[in-house]
Amino acid sequence: MFLANLTTERELEVWDRLSAVSDPELDEPITDMNFVEQVEIFDADSVLVEFRLPTYWCSPNFAFLMAFGIRAEVSALPWVRKVTVQLNDHCFGDEVNVGVNSGRSFHEIFAENCDGAVLEDVVEKFAAKAFDRRQEVVLLAVRALVGSAEDVVSMRLGMLRKMHFSGEEELRQLPRYLDLLAERGLAVKDDDLAFPTWEGGAIPAEDLEAHLQRLRSIRINMEFNGAMCRGLASTRYHEVEIGPDGPTLIDFMAGRVAPRLAPQARH
Repeated sequence: MFLANLTTERELEVWDRLSAVSDPELDEPITDMNFVEQVEIFDADSVLVEFRLPTYWCSPNFAFLMAFGIRAEVSALPWVRKVTVQLNDHCFGDEVNVGVNSGRSFHEIFAENCDGAVLEDVVEKFAAKAFDRRQEVVLLAVRALVGSAEDVVSMRLGMLRKMHFSGEEELRQLPRYLDLLAERGLAVKDDDLAFPTWEGGAIPAEDLEAHLQRLRSIRINMEFNGAMCRGLASTRYHEVEIGPDGPTLIDFMAGRVAPRLAPQARH
């Protein structure tokens, strides 16, 4: 009974850590996107995490980033001795699984398997998009309460922390926005600007509307991709045997597999 309770408690801890891993393009937790299929704990200190993406052809870049994120988050738990990450049913699954579980440098593996891409550059690109999406939600909520563009762009972090919001989305995004501000060192102290640009500058009051328009276009694109991913994930594969090279044209024609978009449409 003690071991069963311990395992259950540790599984919950693992799921909590997994909620901190996001699809890099969508800025949504992989747990919310239902990408995680299974968590198993062996010998009280070894963890297996299996995950699957919406399509067989999802971008290897994103598959690697999520696999690395899973390993890093779960490894941070003090009782974890070994983490095994398994990407299921993906055209690059073998490369991802061997790479993430090899113990080699993530940067080296990523460049080797993703056309020489530099991990930091890819992470930076999507961190900026995540920042913009989170900032837009909080900015709009503050503007609705404050009104003046000058007051909004000059607001300090300490004041933002004291504000009370009622909307579900701003309540969800505010702590995520604050975390990213602190993580990037963009705003840490109470007298730091609450709404800096990604480059660390101030938003001129006269440019606030143009800034919000740019953030809106980014959000709409991310929300569209997120809706498409949820739809694809909900109609993944029917329960049939798929060959080692993935579904064939015959599988689609016979209705054995839900139709999917080409990989570039997703990522």
